[in-house]
Parts: sequence; C-alpha cells; structure tokens
Amino acid sequence: MKTSASTKVRLALGTAVLATVCPVGSGSLLQGAELKPETLLAWDKYVRITEARIRDELASEKGFFGHEFGRKNEARAAWQQVRSGRVMVARMETEDSRGRTIKVRGGMIHHWRGTILIPSVRLEQVIHRLRYPDPNVPPQKDVLETRILERDQDSLRIYLKLVRKKIVTVAYNTEHLVRYRWHNPFRASSRSIATRIAELEKLHTPQEREKAPGHDRGFLWRLNSYWRYQQVDGGVVVECESLSLSRGYPVIFKPIVAPIVRSIARKSMRRTLASLRHRLLLTDVAQESLQPVPGS
Repeated sequence: MKTSASTKVRLALGTAVLATVCPVGSGSLLQGAELKPETLLAWDKYVRITEARIRDELASEKGFFGHEFGRKNEARAAWQQVRSGRVMVARMETEDSRGRTIKVRGGMIHHWRGTILIPSVRLEQVIHRLRYPDPNVPPQKDVLETRILERDQDSLRIYLKLVRKKIVTVAYNTEHLVRYRWHNPFRASSRSIATRIAELEKLHTPQEREKAPGHDRGFLWRLNSYWRYQQVDGGVVVECESLSLSRGYPVIFKPIVAPIVRSIARKSMRRTLASLRHRLLLTDVAQESLQPVPGS
C-alpha cells in the first residue's frame, strides 16, 4: 500500500540510518572525488560477507545480539553495561574467508556496532512507533527533513535530508529502504539500505542543488544499517550495526586522520542511539505499553 506522508511527519526511525561518519583530513579531501568501480566491488564484497554473518547469527540458537557471539566474558560485560543504561559502542571489521582484511581501493569502510536499553517499553510498541512515528516529536538535530515515500506490511521507503557539522558541513538528500522481520514475539530485526545518496551544495539558498551521486566530495557514498530488537525484563534492547563507505585518504595522513574519524564515528553512534531512546520515551510508547497496537 502506497502512502503519501505529511511534511510534518518526523520519523523516530531517522536515527536508524544515521550511524555513519564523514571523514576529514587535509584540504585536498574537501575537493571532488569519484566513486570507482573497484571501490564498489570491494564494498559489495564486504557487505556480502557481513550480511552472511548477520544471517547466521539471527538464525542461531546461541544468541541474538552481535556481542553475544564473542568471548563469554566480553558478552557478559557488554550486557552489564547495557543493563546499567549505558550506550555500548564498538568498532568492527569484517574479514574475508581467509581471515584477511578486505582492501578497499579508493575508499574507506566504516563499521560500527552500538547497543542500548530503552526502558519501560514493549517490543511491539517500539516497532510500531518506528513504522508510524509520532509527528509531535522532532527528529534528531542532524535530520533536516523526513518523508515516508511508501509503506507496506513489512517495509518502508523513506526520504531523509541529512546534515553533518563536524569540521566541515555536508548535507545530503537520501532515500532508504527499510525491511522489518519478526523472529518470534520477543525478537525482531530490520535492514536499512540507502538506495540514493546525493550531496547538496549551497544549502539553504535559492541555488541549492544536488551533486551527481558518486561525483562529489566523497564523504558518504553508501550506508547500510542492520538493527536487532529484543524484549527483556524492564524494556527493549536495541542494537545497530552500521556500514558506510567514503573516499579514502593518502596513507601519509593515516596517523592523523584515523583517530579523528574513529572518534567522530563513535560519538555519532552513541548520539544516534541515545537520541533514539530519548525520542521514543518522549512519545506515547511507554504509556501505550499496556495497550494493543493499532492495525497490528
């Protein structure tokens, strides 16, 4: 069923596709870049291997969240952090079948995972509110505009106008396809793929326009987000695993640029999840937690 949404719609789901980073470096990185075929091939390989691992984890009886498939002491510590209300964030890397780093010529892949507890809510209410956001709750501050383009039983196609203000300001028109899946009454997951990312220039002026995708400054070429939701005592635990692709930078700059990139990415994931929790708790999700879900 296709639905045209009001411009007043504010997606709580907006945060679900914002766990990414805009790399920075020397002045040369602020100039144009081109997304090369070999860069896309490496990205596709990285995504393919990552999604295979995620599918295996979701089908496993040994756990559900990504951190549960690591060392037992690390998984136990992670659960303690999440239960205490902290946002747990970890940098990740997917390797090939031989355990080697996947090289990305002309680009960088940013891979992060974050987990958070949303207290005093029910899983079905959280999923419902993500699919039908409260128009009275404003989006995260780096979401300038949102629209639902299409909605059906288990998916959404949404438009987000994004802005990043870290050292340089970058804005995008983006579209995302989000698919939801229920694994049982207590567990659900979603997969969000950015189907279009166009960098904007001359933002907030009559001359505002899009640059050709893949022929821009290269701060964000691809963005995938994989979400897991589980009902627990006291609320719902939410995990986001984010993959994004940007231009690379010269090896000579790596000792300077890499720590900055990682710091921005870590803070972005933490802010995204904390904002999601804050906005869901501002809605009527908690108050609805004892009521049936409309249309479910």
